[in-house]
Amino acid sequence: MGSAAKIEISGLGYAVEGTGILKGISVGIPGGKITCVVGPSGAGKSTLLRAINRLIEPDRGEVYLDGLATSGMDPLELRRRVGMVFQTPAFFEASVEEAVLYGARLAGKAADPDRLLGLVGLDASLRGRAPRDLSVGEQQRVSISRALALEPEVLLMDEPTSALDERSRQRIEELVVGLNRDLGLTIVLVSHALDQVERVADRIILVVGGRLEGEWSRKDLEGRGVRRLLSGRL
Repeated sequence: MGSAAKIEISGLGYAVEGTGILKGISVGIPGGKITCVVGPSGAGKSTLLRAINRLIEPDRGEVYLDGLATSGMDPLELRRRVGMVFQTPAFFEASVEEAVLYGARLAGKAADPDRLLGLVGLDASLRGRAPRDLSVGEQQRVSISRALALEPEVLLMDEPTSALDERSRQRIEELVVGLNRDLGLTIVLVSHALDQVERVADRIILVVGGRLEGEWSRKDLEGRGVRRLLSGRL
């Protein structure tokens, strides 16, 4: 495994009712960078994210975090270190404050809701509001603040802007870049939008049909050949 990898994925395989979803993916995720996972619909991108923090258990292969096999870790401890933000926010709590602090309280961890809301660009005055009364963009930022409450080392984001309007999408992109820059957070973001990838990614991984088809740096995107290849696959 490369010494710069925060996460190392080795020979990862996963099938549902005999249909392969992940087919032997091996790739490293560098620490302190934004890695975008791209590919067509049904390529296995979201499944790959869920396998990283064991929301699903792969059939074969291994995921390593800082060189340690995650299969031997307590799943809850792993998910504190590797947070997850889903495509569509879901809240069952009565207030924004309760939603932000939900995971931290389960983990017995002290957290400051005002600071957490500030990290995602939301005002502390929203603490008492019901999450369902917020815009979808604000709800997504609340879900990010909830993940941040556990002070994760890695944040997995599964198409977090796909349900948002252009302005809200821009705010989330700015937030992702800011969290990476200011907190040194390792971010793995699934996206289907090449323009978004070009704005935020340090590194790009292409998954097609459950297999790794390529990986490139941000600089590589300046080449027309790579951009044309990716445009044809998304």
